[in-house]
Amino acid sequence: MQIIETNQAPLPIGPYSQAVIANGMAYLSGQIALHPVSGELVMDNIEAETTQVMENIKALLQACGSDLGKVVKASIFLSDMGNFSRVNTIYGNYFTGNYPARETVQVACLPKNVNVEISVIALV
Repeated sequence: MQIIETNQAPLPIGPYSQAVIANGMAYLSGQIALHPVSGELVMDNIEAETTQVMENIKALLQACGSDLGKVVKASIFLSDMGNFSRVNTIYGNYFTGNYPARETVQVACLPKNVNVEISVIALV
């Protein structure tokens, strides 16, 4: 097992790792729209928020020696399912064919009261 840490994505705000590689798979912790340099939340609108989340995921995958094309599973957590189509559009722009398996669920509350959190599992 290998713990992955990079300053290209938000550092953990609790007792967890940004990502863990085990048996050829990268398991990324859920990402919210924290900007990795400023530490500020990017919450101008749901599109900007989702874009920052996906950029954080891209950076973590790169640190793992992987990329979005190797994502096999994604989990999307929304504070409001009414944002599904807008989040889905931004999310979809990050993949080209062979989309990963995925679930999207609405939850009562997310860390720092964000609107979207996404975690992924990818091949390394």
